[in-house]
Amino acid sequence: MEALVTLLVEKIPALEAVPFAALHLGLQVAAALAMLMLFVAPFAGVTSYVERRIAARMMSRVGPNRVGPQGILQWLADGIKALLKEDIVPKAVDQPLFRLAPYLVLIGMFAAFVTIPFTSKVIVADLNVGIFYLIAVTSIVTVGVIMSGWSSNNKWSLLGGMRSAAQVVSYEIPLAIGILVIVMLAGTLSFQGIIQAQGAYPWQWFLFHSPFTIITFFIVFISALAEGNRTPFDLPEAESELVSGYNTEYSGMRFALFFLEEWANLYLIAAVSTALFLGGWQLPAGVTAWATEQSVVLLHLLQFLTFFLKALAVVFVVIWIRWTLPRVRIDQLMSMCWKYFVPIGFVCVICNAIWMVVFPEGVLFVNYLLFLGSLLTIGYFVYRVAFQLRYSKSEIHINPFV
Repeated sequence: MEALVTLLVEKIPALEAVPFAALHLGLQVAAALAMLMLFVAPFAGVTSYVERRIAARMMSRVGPNRVGPQGILQWLADGIKALLKEDIVPKAVDQPLFRLAPYLVLIGMFAAFVTIPFTSKVIVADLNVGIFYLIAVTSIVTVGVIMSGWSSNNKWSLLGGMRSAAQVVSYEIPLAIGILVIVMLAGTLSFQGIIQAQGAYPWQWFLFHSPFTIITFFIVFISALAEGNRTPFDLPEAESELVSGYNTEYSGMRFALFFLEEWANLYLIAAVSTALFLGGWQLPAGVTAWATEQSVVLLHLLQFLTFFLKALAVVFVVIWIRWTLPRVRIDQLMSMCWKYFVPIGFVCVICNAIWMVVFPEGVLFVNYLLFLGSLLTIGYFVYRVAFQLRYSKSEIHINPFV
């Protein structure tokens, strides 16, 4: 960002009178707004369409297919419809807090994207405390959810807000413990530093660094789902219990903002998982050298595609989980956090520290074995899915128990 400010001053002499700090801040704000308007908001809309199509396929139906080719513009039609709906504010609500809550949720979510590294250079702010910033700023979302539930003067909304508070406060602990394992390996709190500490090939990712990092990945991933209120942890908005939870009394644009945050949060979960465990935007050394010779733009385009495709794979898994698993009970949710994730997370931190002392350079054959084991597991999973598809499509079903 500093190099870009210097380049602008060289190209536009009139900017020399403007303080460097003001130019730097203005560029960061402009970059953040461009990222939100050109990437985050459209991605959230398209993801809503993709999720509905995936859900339909899993339920043997079609899904949205009328607005645009194969229904691709359905998200745009839904967004415009929500904006045109009347914004109803009930008389009994706490009006200032009721009106503010959706925007607070949106601010907390969008502010988290400031530290997400799309490429080695495309990042709004590469903070040296990026992990701390992310954990802190995402808590603003919880404040907005609690505020919306309390201010609605509705017992179902209040219960949803209370559940969200308990859920997020609880799962922030195993999430932070799991991230601590990666911070210990990378030696930095910067997202770019964590990605640079990994390699381009899967066995060079932190995911396969040791058995403890694989366990940590599942702790961080599941905790992120719980913090993002994703099924099977969507207790704050459980329709079968709380009507719609904390957003029951909302309508129109404010109601749509909650769902915009939910789908934008999908990419945030995937991007954080990709940066911490899956090598981020790293490319093989040969590809990096070739792309650098061709064009710097080409290099960053390849890095962005690498990061984006990894994140998309994680997004698909999150959607898949939503339409596969049933919702857990609130006591099961809390028990899993405090009885299992927290103690297992502490064990992983201690064992990872011992591993780093005993094997400071890592153990390459362990990386290969873990990667090979993951490939075999995925291969068996794909085989079972293909078998079930063939079985479901066959005309004659043979009962193996007869």
